[in-house]
Amino acid sequence: MSHLISADLVRLDADLGADKHTVIRALARIVGAAGRASDVDQLVEDAFAREATSATGLPGGIAIPHCRTAGVAEPVLAFARLQPATDFGAKDGPADLVFLIAAPAGGDQTHLQLLTQLARALVKPAFTDSLRAAETPAEVAELVADVVGAAPQPTAAATPAAPPAPVAQTSAAPRRLVAVTACPTGIAHTYMAAEALEAAAARAGVDLQVETQGSAGAAPLDPATIAAADAVIFAVDVGVRDRYRFAGKPLVSSGVKRPFDQADAMIAEALRYAEDPDAPRVEGSAGDVAPTSRSTAGESWGGRTRRVLMTGVSYMIPFVAAGGLLIALSFLLGGYEIVGPYGDIAVSNTLFDLPDPDALGLEHALLGSGLAAYVGALFFIIGKTAFMLFLPALAGYIAYAIADRPGIAPGFVMGGLAANIFGVQTSGDSPVSIPATGFLGAIIGGVLAGLIAHWVGGRRVPAWMRGLMPVLIIPLVTSIIAGLLMIVVFGKPIGWLMDQLNDGLSSLSGSSAMVLGAILGLMMAFDMGGPLNKVAYTFAATGVGGAALASGAPQLKIMAAVMLAGMVPPLALALATVVRPGLFNKAERENGKAAWALGASFITEGAIPFAAADPLRVIPAIMCGSAVTGAVSMALDVGVRAPHGGIFVLFAVSNILGYLIALVAGTLVGAAAVIGLKSLGKPDPDLAIG
Repeated sequence: MSHLISADLVRLDADLGADKHTVIRALARIVGAAGRASDVDQLVEDAFAREATSATGLPGGIAIPHCRTAGVAEPVLAFARLQPATDFGAKDGPADLVFLIAAPAGGDQTHLQLLTQLARALVKPAFTDSLRAAETPAEVAELVADVVGAAPQPTAAATPAAPPAPVAQTSAAPRRLVAVTACPTGIAHTYMAAEALEAAAARAGVDLQVETQGSAGAAPLDPATIAAADAVIFAVDVGVRDRYRFAGKPLVSSGVKRPFDQADAMIAEALRYAEDPDAPRVEGSAGDVAPTSRSTAGESWGGRTRRVLMTGVSYMIPFVAAGGLLIALSFLLGGYEIVGPYGDIAVSNTLFDLPDPDALGLEHALLGSGLAAYVGALFFIIGKTAFMLFLPALAGYIAYAIADRPGIAPGFVMGGLAANIFGVQTSGDSPVSIPATGFLGAIIGGVLAGLIAHWVGGRRVPAWMRGLMPVLIIPLVTSIIAGLLMIVVFGKPIGWLMDQLNDGLSSLSGSSAMVLGAILGLMMAFDMGGPLNKVAYTFAATGVGGAALASGAPQLKIMAAVMLAGMVPPLALALATVVRPGLFNKAERENGKAAWALGASFITEGAIPFAAADPLRVIPAIMCGSAVTGAVSMALDVGVRAPHGGIFVLFAVSNILGYLIALVAGTLVGAAAVIGLKSLGKPDPDLAIG
């Protein structure tokens, strides 16, 4: 492994050009002349592309043009002390100290860790003063080697240009903050911003923990650390990974470069926000939990399986919900007949040349309106497109949960095969398609893609190939292997199983349908948004995706049973708090007010606060209510074409009266069961207080 920098990569008091692009090109040629670049032109192109996203000039006369590139096989640094200085976009003037930092696209973790240490050192005046005082290239190379050769140390407080404003302390305990820093390349600014914030926090006597989301990787902040923090700082130029972890925290948000000259102000601002109830906050609530919120270290196989499947489902649901609601709206506007002429309408008509519903056979178009028919056709196209993507999303993000980003592309391909998105079929008058493997195929394909991508990514490859691994080799090899397995090995067995499942659903009637409805209801209520709930919902929603056009299809009845059963837990608990408020404490009675709206909107999670406080009595009670609702819904042949929305999608419901009967029946049973079980035993001493 070569050293990051050597004397032949250093130029002192050099005139490398009048503008930053000329300087970058000159430094790239220096890297090439030293035999450290396999493609100088590629290095220049990638450095220019990074420069175009945001200027790399920093306060104090420093510039750090940098990039990840296939033009180098190993990380390398080229340094120039310019005479005269050149403008790199910093607010305080041109730069006289310039580092060109190049890392291979594949990313060698050991070298990237060294680059982070250099980036942190560049915000320390003592280091930059030494670079300006150096007399020989060898001295510069030694200074840099000393910095990157040592383990990262806690930040020493640099002397600020002006003393920071005093921060008022409201208690003897030290204030706690957390921060995330990230830049597009993840090589330099990410770590320099972290160093600047840590130094400012040390000056203010604040406990700050920083998560650097850079190329060298980062250990995610401990959930307990986040929970204890008074506020959060996001200094980023890209999206924050796993942002939900900080939900509800007061937020100071900026670009990644602001901490370089305003770190003290950002710390003070975060402390002010911590005391301000009207301060900006990270979206969501403190109770929000995403499926990948826990570390995978020491994870059991059961926990890992749950995390992987829940990740895929959580990313899939928006496709299903949006697509289903759009199709339901298209039927409301254009009538069920819109499934025939939607293509003719979209191609042949415009807002200024509306279709004639009568001529197209759209007998149920809203008010016989040509505008309604036109908009309905467009909604149908958008909704069906969303439905075509939900299986690829399910498989893609299952693969992502296993292999991270390299798994996404092959996972999407496997989901596309499961949906036969390409429309592969035989020729002739009666074409036969390849087996449709549906959501089972998407799950299996996503797991295959993730495992294969993870295995391929762990192979040792030559240095020149590292840059090609994540963008070419892993997706290509994984797509070939997993795709062949899905088509040749698993396609027909899974297709046969899906056919049997669909045939079984189609034959359901009477008591067997009611039993299925009751089972789905129990699953929806048991963990209120957890794995069993999501399994039942996914089973129903994917059925709606395949049967959205078939009037009276059993899949639509299953969707109705699942939606109604998911509405019952919050509604039953809300009703119980009204009928017997003395059985609930003040906080629960307040939660009951919100539970009305949550239940009506099909947000089962509205029952979680009650279940968390008293699981042994609440969970069995709401399961009874949901089971009754599921069974009654199936018995009354209620159908729903929309996969979400609760009472707000009554326009997509067939047999509205049966829908309301099932909902009321389950709510009454659930509320009665909650009241009955809570009445047993000794009441809590804080009930009915306040």
